[in-house]
Order: sequence, then C-alpha cells, then structure tokens
Amino acid sequence: MADQRVFTLSQVAQHKSKKDCWLVIDGRVLNVTKFLEEHPGGEEVLIESAGKDATKEFKDIGHSRAAQNLLLKYQVGVLPGYTFKEGNIMDSSIKEPKKKEMSAFVINDDGLPKYAAFLEFFVPLLVAGSYFSYRYLTRIVN
Repeated sequence: MADQRVFTLSQVAQHKSKKDCWLVIDGRVLNVTKFLEEHPGGEEVLIESAGKDATKEFKDIGHSRAAQNLLLKYQVGVLPGYTFKEGNIMDSSIKEPKKKEMSAFVINDDGLPKYAAFLEFFVPLLVAGSYFSYRYLTRIVN
C-alpha cells in the first residue's frame, strides 16, 4: 500500500456525482462509480455519501467480511496521514470460508405437565356432556 496515491478530502469532494462517485472509508479513498448499481442498499446510499468520509455510516450498518474486502477492490488512494495495518482487511482474492452445516433439533418444552393434554381435551368434553345431560333430564321432567 506504500505506492497508493494520496488525496485530500477537498479532492475527494470533487467526485460526488452518479458518473464519478468517490468516498472515504477508514482513510481509504474509494472510487465506487462502477459499484453503484451493484450496491445492495441501492445507489442512493452511496451517492448521498459521495465526496465525504463515510466511515461512520459504513461501520454503523455492520457490513460483512465480503463487503469489507470490496474496499480494497475499489481503493484508488488514501488520505494523508493514514497508515494501515497488514491484515486489517483481508485480500479481496481470499473468499469467506464456507458456512458449516449445523445440525439442530427442536425441544418442545411447553412447561405443561403431561396430563395437561388430557385435561384440555376431556374437561370441556365433560362440561359439554354435563350440560346436555342436564338439558335432556330437565325436558323429561317438564
């Protein structure tokens, strides 16, 4: 990264149109013009931050490792005074590790005792039977 061009914020601010869109993230000057249509959040988000330091917005969203790797792809320079640690962002040629499959099982823990299903079914049935028996017996008596 020692051979990167150095840009000032005022130079970056000149590139804030849809046809020429630059922004700064973590001291890296990025030309994201070609990325506008591909951006998952829409091009409006990038155009709104064009010509500015968008570090806070970038970090607030919580971008994936793949998105962080794209910073290197679109980097055209740096701001003066910024130094970068090796390994700060992985090389864009390195892909994210494949997701491991995870086995899962469901525990049905309702917290109800085992006899609750019995009560839920038979108590209403018992009440309904009692009601109809009462109605039948009162009709016979009248």
